[in-house]
Parts: sequence; structure tokens; C-alpha cells
Amino acid sequence: MTPETAFSRLLEEGDMVLDNLDACVARHPDKTFIYYGEDDLTLSFKAFKAKSDALAAALIGLGVEPDDRVSVLSRNSLVAALSMFAIWRAGAVYAPVNFNYTGRLLSYQLDDTAPKALIVDVNLAPAVDEILAGIEITEFIVHDPVEGAHDHQGVALPVGLAARNHHDFAALATPGPVPEPVPRRYDDIANIIYTSGTTGPSKGVVQSFRWINQYNFLPRAFNNADDVLYCDLPMYHVGGAFSQFARAVWHGNTVGLWDRFSPTRFWDRVARCQATACVLLDVMVPWLMSPPARTDDRHNTLNKVHMQPLPPSNRAVAQRFGFDFVTAGFGQTETGAGFLVVIDQFGDQPGTPTDLYAGLSKSGVRAAAAELNALIIDGAGEIPKGLMGRPSPLLEAAILDPQDNPCPPGEVGQLAFRPRFPSLIIQEYFNKPGKTLEAFRNLWFHTGDACYRDPHDSYFFVDRMGGYLRVRGENVSSYEVEDLINMHPHIQVSAAIPVPAAEGSEEDIGIFIQVVEGESLDLAAVGEHCASVMPRYMVPRHIRLIDEMPLTPTGKIEKYKLRQQLLKEIGNEMESG
Repeated sequence: MTPETAFSRLLEEGDMVLDNLDACVARHPDKTFIYYGEDDLTLSFKAFKAKSDALAAALIGLGVEPDDRVSVLSRNSLVAALSMFAIWRAGAVYAPVNFNYTGRLLSYQLDDTAPKALIVDVNLAPAVDEILAGIEITEFIVHDPVEGAHDHQGVALPVGLAARNHHDFAALATPGPVPEPVPRRYDDIANIIYTSGTTGPSKGVVQSFRWINQYNFLPRAFNNADDVLYCDLPMYHVGGAFSQFARAVWHGNTVGLWDRFSPTRFWDRVARCQATACVLLDVMVPWLMSPPARTDDRHNTLNKVHMQPLPPSNRAVAQRFGFDFVTAGFGQTETGAGFLVVIDQFGDQPGTPTDLYAGLSKSGVRAAAAELNALIIDGAGEIPKGLMGRPSPLLEAAILDPQDNPCPPGEVGQLAFRPRFPSLIIQEYFNKPGKTLEAFRNLWFHTGDACYRDPHDSYFFVDRMGGYLRVRGENVSSYEVEDLINMHPHIQVSAAIPVPAAEGSEEDIGIFIQVVEGESLDLAAVGEHCASVMPRYMVPRHIRLIDEMPLTPTGKIEKYKLRQQLLKEIGNEMESG
């Protein structure tokens, strides 16, 4: 498939996610769009549109205008999904917030985004109440779960927030009002999604409606209307919000929706919604593999599973659970879906039992891969570490040296992209023109990832080049870890470093701390401080106190020396244990 052919198909399939939802309502209004497993609730395409349209009309009534930002701070994936489509329908910008954020992290993002309104769970309202003095938001919409709902905790709205303009989410999302149409174009801003900074605070990635279309272009090629998509990724995450949820409106898929991943309930959920496709991120794979194998492990409906990153155990996982196809690639908040590889794990033999197989057929998957010129390989063969596949026909990919010259095959450099057509990747970093120019230097978008390519145009991931870590599916900024730890008055300086995780192929956080001269600090106090100022996934697993940081002649901390020291200590601990 040539780039021009791919772009023509992209346009034919529809740039605008809202138009695709409307088309689903017109074709099959009563088909199930969402099975929300947390509350055993089913919404048809027609019912979902009615609720999200009513919420859109309410947002407009509250003064939300085109291109205003509306932030969403919710653990409830159905609330977030309805909010996302309502915000788009109102002509506004979806700006979700990581629901683990409190204090400085939460205050920074809300202050940076400057939303006209905030949609928030009453259970998360205390964190917002604590930072009210530092943010300017005129309207608050509160999701207060009814008694009997899975997220009902009987929490009252805090006094400070109660004194602000606040409204009940359920009342505003009651079907009835229909919003006036707000014209939207493919290059209008759809989302601002925050991603970890390396030498500064997190950056808001400004995405167009066409970005959403591009991000879903490769994965939806392997689905048809009979596929059921399983989603348990958070809706502040591009994988959850767009790849696994919004993607469904292109084919009219049913989505099995949950708030979070559960290794103990995963297979029951798959059975309840009859899911055919899902995403497994890193540590999810060993968690699913940890129980003893059973004779009925393959008796499930999943036949197309995306694993990111691709684990060395992908063949064993697929063979155990009957995944006919495993896909992998490269996904990024800024550039969308850049690469794809399709691994055929069973050939013509059944993986998923024939009576449970649904969605695009095996021959259809192979044909789709061939048409896209995607790399398709036999799962029984050897798969090189870090394989991401071939580039999307919509993007130009390159491996660049420090001066942005192309690297020859086999040489490691920085992965960079150029869009072949307008509005396919990040528009800018919100409020950060300097960072935008830096990322787009020499007319390439620099991903910050060290990769290489082989002579056959397959690309391979090696490591991250910047100061961020991948922890439990989250990109964690070393800058932000250090910034939060340095808030302690007895800490002079700290250095966060990645170490291999105890489970999976991602990372744990190690922290070295130099105490203020004349002060004392113990590990327990550091742990208590970390727990009080940062999300649980960000709390360092390994804490070390150090008399003096190793420095370069220019005064920079030599983190590689600290990492070597910590890896040696961890190795010795494992040997002695």
C-alpha cells in the first residue's frame, strides 16, 4: 500500500470520531456499544449518544465555548467516556487528568491546562479541594455515584468545592437536551494529553481529530463489526481512550469496559463481554501467566491481542491461551501508531476454539497485513528483541545521529518521524513553544527513544534516551520524582534512576538522596514523605542515602554510576537471599 493509497483510505474511513458515532447510530441504533462491567450496565449506540449529547448541551449552557478546555478527573471509565464525547460535541477540548495525581502534580496540570470546567468524581474531590486556591476553574461537574454503584463511597463534597459552582453529572447527562451543532474540522484540537517531561514538568500534547484517526488506522485494519474490544486501560491514557474505546466507532464494535486491570477477574470479564481483541501492557502478561496452567486455558474468545512492549514470552502466552495473532509496534502520545508487526501464532491450526472465534477471520488478518505492507512473521520462529515492525505508510520514520544525520542499518540512534500528510501527529506542546521547536528540530519529530533498523526496514527498540521511566504502564518523569522528593526540607538533592522491574520488562524506580548538611534522615521518613506527595506507582522501590553525589566536571550528576552501584547491590541481595 502506497502512502497515497493509505491516506485515501484514512479519509474514506472518516476523520471525525463524532461523525463515525453518528453513522453507528444511524446503522444500528440498538446494538450494544458499551458493556460497562463494573456495574453490569449496557448502553446501545443510541443510548450513549443521547446521554453524551445531553451532557454536551449542558456544557454549552454552562458557558463552554469552542476550543475551551474541559478537564476530566475520574476513575469511572464510563463517566470519562461519556465526558469525552460530550466535550468533543460541545466543540471543546478533552483534557483528562491522571486520577492518581494529588498536590503539586494535580495543581500543575490544572493550572497549565486552565480548563473552563472540571468533571470530577466526588471521591476525588478532596484532592481538588486542597488545591482550589491555586487554580481558576469556573464550573465543576461532580460524579456522585448512587448507592449500590461500584464506586459509591458515601463521600460528601468538600466544603471549599461545595461553595463553587457545581452541578450533578448524572442530572446533566440525562437524555433530553440536544446541543446545537458545532462545526469541527480534522485539524481542530480534540485533546490535550499530558506526557512525562524529562528535564521539566509534564507537557500537554495537543492532538487533532485526525491524530485520533491516524492512531487507530493500523489496529482497526484487523477488526470488523463482529469484533468485541476489551478495555481496562485508564481513559487519561491514549491506549484506553482512543485505541481501545474511541476506535470502536469506526467499525461499530461493542466495547467491554472496566475501570482497571484485574489479573484475577480478567478471564471472567472476557467471557462476560465475549471479547475478541485486547491490549496487554508489560506486567499484565506475567500476572496472567502466574497461575498454574489449566486444561481449559484456551477456552476463551480472545483471538487478536496487542502486547506492548512485545515480551520474549509472547509465543508461550499465545500457545497457552490460544491467541491466534499477537501484534506489537510503537505507540506514542505525540506520534500515534508508528510501527506494526503481526505474529501469526498458530498458522492454519485453531488457537481460539472454532466455535468461539469471532471478528475478522484468520485469512482476513493476513490479507490486511499484506495490504498494509506490515511485517507478518511466524510465531514459531525466533523473534529479535525489541522488534517493532515496519513503519506506518502514513509516517516517514528515520534513525538519526546527534546531528540528525540518518544512521546506517544496524546503528543505534534516535527514532524520529515526519507526517506524510497534514495533522497526523502532535500539533504542539501546549504552552511550551520552546519544547515544541526543540522536538521538531530539522523538521523531524524526535521521540527520545534509542532504536535501530535492519536492512529490510524493520525497526527495533533499544532504550529510552531521556530521563523518564516506564513503571506499571505509566511514563514517569525522573524530574518529577526528584522534584517531589526534594520538597522534604532535609533533602539537599536526589537522583532517580531506572532499574529492571521485579516483574515484567518495564522498570522500578531507584532513588539516591543526599541529605542537607547537619540534618538527619532515615529510610522510613523518606518512604513516608514519598507516600504523602506522589501516586503509589511513582514511589521508589529502592531508596539509598548517599554522602555525596558523583558529579561530572560541569556539575551534572553521573546517574550511570549510581545505577551501576544499585544494580550491583540488588544483585548481591538476590544472591544472598
